[in-house]
Amino acid sequence: MTAARIRVAQGDITRETVDAIVNAANRALKAGGGVDGAIHRAAGPALQRELDRIGGCPTGEARLTAGHDLPARHIIHCVGPVWQGGGQDEDRLLESCYRAAFTLARTHAIRSLAFPAISTGIYGFPKDRAARIAVMAVTEELAVGGAVELVRFVCFDAETAAIYRALCGD
Repeated sequence: MTAARIRVAQGDITRETVDAIVNAANRALKAGGGVDGAIHRAAGPALQRELDRIGGCPTGEARLTAGHDLPARHIIHCVGPVWQGGGQDEDRLLESCYRAAFTLARTHAIRSLAFPAISTGIYGFPKDRAARIAVMAVTEELAVGGAVELVRFVCFDAETAAIYRALCGD
């Protein structure tokens, strides 16, 4: 049942029509590169103004904003860990991002979520390892229950999408 609620797509997360997209944010919650930069550009300047009022966000945690000019109503900003070889608690911090996103989703009655491959871009987290952590955490969170009915892993490139598809059976 849980697996039927997970989908994998290759594409642009900023075009997802879900209740919330998840942003791979930095601790300062300032516009950066990669998926974060794309989300900031698509959401418009009001997003940065809202984030400036929030301040920062520690690694492994998440913050919620409006979606602004995006099709999604909300953005959940997760700060993933920078890969340092695996000995700096990176796995736990990455897992914590996904669980923090679900906590916010439950609190705000968010029924559908789209996740990027958090920390796998400039932060250097190995894609296959990150995908295993993501799929495990999402599967467990969906089994707990709550508002979330659908999760999409939206991967920027074909290689990452193939990794997620293999893990999700999608």
